[in-house]
Amino acid sequence: MGKRSGDKYQSIIEAAVEVFARYGYHRARVSDIAREAGVADGTVYLYFESKEDVLVSLFRDKMGDFVATIKNALIEEPDVEGQIERLIKMHLTQLGANRRLALVTQIELRQSDPSIRKAITDPLQEYFDVIEGIIRQGQQVGAIRCDVDVKLARKMIFGTIDEVVTSWVLSKRDYPLAELAEGIFRLVVRGLVG
Repeated sequence: MGKRSGDKYQSIIEAAVEVFARYGYHRARVSDIAREAGVADGTVYLYFESKEDVLVSLFRDKMGDFVATIKNALIEEPDVEGQIERLIKMHLTQLGANRRLALVTQIELRQSDPSIRKAITDPLQEYFDVIEGIIRQGQQVGAIRCDVDVKLARKMIFGTIDEVVTSWVLSKRDYPLAELAEGIFRLVVRGLVG
């Protein structure tokens, strides 16, 4: 495995977002990514083993950064409902600010082969753990009904956000994704709070 840090590494990751969004994962070539990053084709292979490795690394890096940001933001929010609201807003704001990244994470990763889907489960599971942690905390303090199944609630929260982002990516209309956060929050909280 190649090096996993530095300016060139980040340039290649950002270039990959652009190239995968423009051509789709299957039609994109490593040479396209190298050209977009302003590096030689061989330089990509100093950092990544393959195009698949670039896609997986892109997701791991972006999701890892997002989960770290979410965790830090939730520390500042003592109220469980506030944590749910912040998580939803941050998810929509991050992807709403970068439609190309949203396209890659919502569409390209899902059209990939099973080995790629398997490779992205750890960072996704970390995000799921954050959501489940909020739900458990809410149950402990009485803010969320105790009869709510934690995993099912997490699937509903993530699934709702995920579907809204996918619809936005596929839409021909351009509208601010983050503005949908409040409506999602109200629907989710009404189902969780007793």
